[in-house]
Formats: sequence, structure tokens, C-alpha cells
Amino acid sequence: MNRREFLAGVASTGLASAGLGASTLLRAADPPDIALRISSVDVELAPGKIFKTTGYNGSAPGPVLRVSEGKPVTVEVHNDSPIAEVVHWHGLMIPPEVDGSIEEGTPAVPPHGSRRYTFTPRPSGTRWYHTHIPAGRDLKRGTYSGQFGFFYIEPTSEPAPFDGEVFVALHGWDPYFSTGGNEESGLEVAYKRFSINSRALGHAEPIRVKPGQRVMFRILNADATLKHSIGLAGHTFNVVALDGNPVPQPREVESIDLGSAERVDAIVTMNQPGVWILGETDDRIRNAGMGVVIEYANRSGEPQWKLPGPSRWDYTAFGDANPAPASPAERVPLVFQQKFAGSRWVDHWTINGKEFPKTDPIRVKTNQRYRLVFDNQSDEAHPVHLHRHSFELTRFAGQATRGVVKDVVMVPPRKQVEADFVADNPGPSLFHCHNQMHMDFGFMTMVRYD
Repeated sequence: MNRREFLAGVASTGLASAGLGASTLLRAADPPDIALRISSVDVELAPGKIFKTTGYNGSAPGPVLRVSEGKPVTVEVHNDSPIAEVVHWHGLMIPPEVDGSIEEGTPAVPPHGSRRYTFTPRPSGTRWYHTHIPAGRDLKRGTYSGQFGFFYIEPTSEPAPFDGEVFVALHGWDPYFSTGGNEESGLEVAYKRFSINSRALGHAEPIRVKPGQRVMFRILNADATLKHSIGLAGHTFNVVALDGNPVPQPREVESIDLGSAERVDAIVTMNQPGVWILGETDDRIRNAGMGVVIEYANRSGEPQWKLPGPSRWDYTAFGDANPAPASPAERVPLVFQQKFAGSRWVDHWTINGKEFPKTDPIRVKTNQRYRLVFDNQSDEAHPVHLHRHSFELTRFAGQATRGVVKDVVMVPPRKQVEADFVADNPGPSLFHCHNQMHMDFGFMTMVRYD
């Protein structure tokens, strides 16, 4: 059974209301804290350039949702679309029945129906929400669509002071299948247009700043398949958090790399008055829309772009400079391989030699520590994500590190990454590549508590 068949079965069996306690489903009379409506949306990337998609509350991205850590929230989701949907609360440590994964047992929101859930949001930091249905070869569904938005959990105190805050979501639009010019290769997804938030470069209101301001940029790669590198001409980023988690060693960098689903919180000191471009360092992608203008007060003129200096994005730069020996943990090898399906077809992906749903689950015991060994034996990088848990990087491409806590990590081609996690959130938990195409074609397994 593939994900699409499984989802259809969920929608038809009425699983949505079965076996859930009062803490999860609420009476319709109780007013929700958050209301989300899934419906058709026209995204006007530029004048006359309109992309029809599905979004939340009439926009794409959806509204920035701000909540307090540890304070229960009620979410009511209305689904005006013709297919069953589910909203995943990415990066939260919450029960599986509300996490937003059909594979974990979260009830789907039926077509033209609604459902309510409640959960206690944690941990604090920059999280996000998005659809978690399969897309397969339908490039209008899943994370190819406009169903994504920021979910910010307020901490008791911010890790670093700042004067202003800007949420930046990166996304590719108008996807299509491509062979990359090689007719004998498998299909990949390419995009005709890009945006920061809902507009293409040159067609949004500038982000207006003043000299001396410290601006917090909360950057999310909401792209379904692509990694992005972001720079701000004439400025540097002081990275203070990765995937919403404060880093042990904040660092100044000229550009930021993000795989699908990764988030970076970085402070920019506005010390170069002028009109500049914040955008993708790849000229083709930036010129296709992935950028926004940064405008200082009392400055005007054509926005300037300057390619950041050569640098290598390295998670270990933000970790402990002298990592102590890691505590013993049971090692769990996870080998990632590609299965060529034929020219002009979609390749499949395996974990330890098997495709989902035939992959072997990762068996864990409550409160035990495990070391996941991601062994990427393919020529593509993979942004792998573990639901309902965070993990600490202990070794990245041969370099030991400590203290960098994430829920998504880009595993480079032909490299290994090691990460520790504590099995402290019982219940089925999904592990998968956050590249929508890889996930849909085999790259998933489950964490199962014994």
C-alpha cells in the first residue's frame, strides 16, 4: 500500500474521530485559539503572474502563528478542498494523534469538513506548519502547494536582543518535471518561478530599516525539493539559532544554506546604508523571483546585489569548539540509496535496502539514548527529518561536534552524519527525507517504541 492509498483509506474509514481522548478532540462549542482554513488561493507573484494553489486563510504563506510555550492551544482546521488533508506542526514535541502525520495515526481533515485538535506547544523557537499529504506525480499537492506558514513559540526570553523581526519564507512555484537536459536520466522537479513570502523580487514592498538597527531574520526554506543559499548584499548574518534551537556558538556568516524544511534565525546589524537585495545567491533563482529589497531610511535608487564571498556552510562552526566525548549510545545505522527506475521516470529511494512501507522500523525504548548514523550512499544531499523529537549532531562529514540541536539535517552526498536523540516522546514517529519527491517514493520509516 502506498501513501496515497493509505490516505484514501483513512478518509473513507472515519478514523478521524476514533479512539481519541478529550485532550485531543474538543466540543464544537469551545472557541478555538487558532482557526485555519484550507482553500484555493491565487498567489500574484508579480503583476499578471498569478499562480493558482492551495493555501491557508486565503494566502500563501499562511499567517504567522505566535503562541506561548507550555500554554495549551486549540486549533480548528476547515478543509474547503476536495481531498483529505492534514496539517503537520513541524518541530513540535506533541502526541502523534495531533502531530499531523497519517502514518503516525493523526486523523485527516475530511474534504469539505473540519476538525479540532488541542496540544501544548513546545519547545520554544521558530517552528512551522505545513501539509503532510503525499503528492506523487501531482505537482499541485503536498509541499509543492502554498500550504505552509510560520509557527513561532515565544520563549521566556530571546537568546539575543534585536530591534525588529522579519519572517522570510522561501518557496518555488510552477513546478514541472525535468530531466536536466539528459534524456536518459530520471525525472527531477524544476520550478519556473520563486518568491520570498508571496512576492517575487521587485514586486513586494521593501523591508524598511534604519542605520544601526539589529534585525532578526527568521528564515524558512519551505521549498518542496530544493536547497537554497541566501545572502544580503553588503551585510553579514549573525546566526543565533538553527531549526529554532539556540546554537552554542553564534557566528557571523556571509550567506546561509537551508535544505528543505530547515530554519535559521540570524541577526543583521544594519550598518551599510543604501538599497540592497536579500536573496538567493544563484543568479538564475534570484532573477526568477527569490529575493526582496532592503531599503534604508532616506535612501533610494536601484537595489544593489553583491555576491557573498566564498564560504562553506558548516553546522559544526556553531557547535562547541572543543566537543567532549559523546556519551555512549546505541548505534542505529541508516543507509540511504537510490534505485534508478528508468529514463524519464521517477527514481525510488531506500533506507537499509527497503522502500516504505516495507522499511524496517527503528525500535526504541523510552528514555534511552540512540545514535542515528545517516549513511548517504547517493549522489544527492538529503534533508532528513525526525518527527516529534530533536537530535544533537555529534559528527558531521567526519568532524566531531556537540551542542547543535536540530530536527532536520542536510546529509551531504556520499557522506555520513551522526546524531543522538533521546526517545522521550512515546508513540509512533515518522522519519523521512523532507524532499517531497524522495519521501513520496520510498524514503520513509517509523520510529516505534517498545
